[in-house]
Amino acid sequence: MKRIVTLLAATLLVVGSGSVKAQEDVNIGRQNIQLSSDLMTPEALWAMGRIGGYAASPDGTKIVYQVGYYSVKHNKSHHVLYIMNSDGTGQQKLTTGSKNETDAAWLPDGRIAFLTGGEVWAMNADGSGRKQLSNTGGEVEGFKFSPDGKKVVLLKSIPFYDIIQKNPEDLPKASGRLVTDLMYRHWDHYVESIQHPFVCSVSGDIIAKTMVDILEGEPYECPMEPFGGIEQLDWSTDSKQVAYTCRKKTGLDYSISTDSDIYLYDVESGKTKNLCKPEGYVEPKIEPTVSMKYQAVNALENLKNNVGYDQNPKFSPDGRYVAWLSMERNGYEADRQRLCCYDLQTGEKTYLTEDFDSNVDDFCWSDNPKDALIYYIGVWHATENLYAVTLGKPSKGKSQLSTAKTVQLSNECADWGSLQLMNNGRQLLMERHSFIEPADLYLVTPNTKKAEQTVALQITQENKQILDKLAKPKVESRWVKTTDGGNMLYWIIQPPHFDPSKKYPTLLFCEGGPQSPVSQFWSYRWNFMIMASQGYVVIAPNRHGLPGFGQQWLEEISGDWTGQCMSDYLTAIDDAAEHLPYVDKNSLGAVGASFGGFSVYYLAGIHEKRFKCFIAHDGAFNLASMYTETEENWFSNWEYDEAYWHSPQMPNAKKTYDNSPHKMVEKWDTPILCIHGEKDYRICYTQGMSAFNAARMKGIEAQLLIFPDENHWVLKPQNGILWQRTYFNWLNRWLH
Repeated sequence: MKRIVTLLAATLLVVGSGSVKAQEDVNIGRQNIQLSSDLMTPEALWAMGRIGGYAASPDGTKIVYQVGYYSVKHNKSHHVLYIMNSDGTGQQKLTTGSKNETDAAWLPDGRIAFLTGGEVWAMNADGSGRKQLSNTGGEVEGFKFSPDGKKVVLLKSIPFYDIIQKNPEDLPKASGRLVTDLMYRHWDHYVESIQHPFVCSVSGDIIAKTMVDILEGEPYECPMEPFGGIEQLDWSTDSKQVAYTCRKKTGLDYSISTDSDIYLYDVESGKTKNLCKPEGYVEPKIEPTVSMKYQAVNALENLKNNVGYDQNPKFSPDGRYVAWLSMERNGYEADRQRLCCYDLQTGEKTYLTEDFDSNVDDFCWSDNPKDALIYYIGVWHATENLYAVTLGKPSKGKSQLSTAKTVQLSNECADWGSLQLMNNGRQLLMERHSFIEPADLYLVTPNTKKAEQTVALQITQENKQILDKLAKPKVESRWVKTTDGGNMLYWIIQPPHFDPSKKYPTLLFCEGGPQSPVSQFWSYRWNFMIMASQGYVVIAPNRHGLPGFGQQWLEEISGDWTGQCMSDYLTAIDDAAEHLPYVDKNSLGAVGASFGGFSVYYLAGIHEKRFKCFIAHDGAFNLASMYTETEENWFSNWEYDEAYWHSPQMPNAKKTYDNSPHKMVEKWDTPILCIHGEKDYRICYTQGMSAFNAARMKGIEAQLLIFPDENHWVLKPQNGILWQRTYFNWLNRWLH
């Protein structure tokens, strides 16, 4: 008999008396619901609160943080703010109304600034004394106050008609768009506006309406599309300068380049300096249909000019340095992300993490250089852990920064998220998650001398009421030799209530990217806990092309999408079927999204009847058509080597186009579910439709789940539930 489990969920709370008049009046919070077992379901997953941004008070005693709740019934979300003591006690909800409140930050006077209704507001730490500070007509999309509290940067969108022309005034209902260059759409929207940062003065409780556009008259965006936010700007410690991230290119040049720079803007004079490139720098001529790996822009003598991604600047506590995340090469979005440090006194640039052969994903300055210069997080061997850059002894003729070395401070089977230094200078405020734990906040006391004595204290338990009622999967790792003699780690996620004497249907998980880590992530769609809870063993390989195993391992996938990485997939599932007695080799499925979806489409033609079904979400099917369909053309250039119409073609390009999955359909023989969003401009929805149509025309059992209103992801609650139900209905049909 199944027992009833009561869970604390994100559902509807009625504001005031009577019925809810409109969705805008819905205050989504926590409410009890019932599930029929202790196994994770789509409804339980969407009931969880999702921790967002967080910040510690100036005196270090309080922490304000953001949580998002989702209502499936009303198909919307509600983002609220909480405050608590720095040890996790005394939690109090600050948001009491139905409007979203986000982006909380502390003001020097101890109040909390936040964003609601497109304006900046402030309130006391107990939620009282709310006052609106800005008055822009609801146009503010982000903000950052200067350290002295006398100025603020506001992010606002301005009209942009350089690529999509403005329609005639006498045709106000015309829906057509006249496009004159590339990058006319990005991720999920047409580019008819761009963000700019504006500096405003602050007097008392008023942000002045007069504002100065840092990029006045420049047709460039800051922050950068599609995911950049206020983290791409920072105030100097003396509140006189703003460091910001910008890729100063448009149209075709923008679409083929990843070359963004860090600029220093002087608030008083209005002058701007590029910290990445020397004055007068001239970019070498670039051929737009060939990978930049072969071009002069990435020649050794030009790499000193920071020609790759440079972003997210942060000033040191003493104001002398600016550090940022830096990729070396232009056109390569998956290049190793290093810590670059710029000395504002000497103009010298130093790369601090050359001894860490993986990406720096986030960082914060220490305020005690004798202990650590910078703390950062990065992936190594499929977990995201905490590291520190420490200074060694100065050497003759070299700056002290050149002696920096990396020290690992944590070694957990989990992923640490973003981090910030507490104001006591001794602790870090961090977020952590894993395959079986959604994000929570931790207070970390690092020890750079004895890493094993680094202490992490969990200070939130946002979903405890749900997680305590759910049975947990078991997670293991296993290493296996690849066909080229390498060593590959793959994760094994076993179902709750696991019985080793039973046989379980098993899923091969194919990662996207193609250079995204299969570390201990928590996803609200590709969630391993819910897959295991539905009775599946999950095999998740860290194949060639993934970070955390050295740059050489990562780079071997470029130009070889259908080679070693595909062998790695088959190696992992074959090893599991042979050596894990509970894996039912007669009930195997392969699933994945993006590059993982491409992998599924390709495996469908080469799997030799290993799998009983496939699921591909937003996958590339026809690589030739994707070359000109995707909006970020640098990606296809680097990964394919060159355009499909070139003749003769370079070997990698010929291999890529010749082995495109759409040319393998003749060998397809297995049921397949294709999923795609029509607002996905990274991999256009025609790719999923083409794969589905091909399968059906060939007489293969297939389904197509198409979302007219979703992008590369599935974000709306009811669409998310539909996605999960369709996904598991398909698996259950063929694997049980």
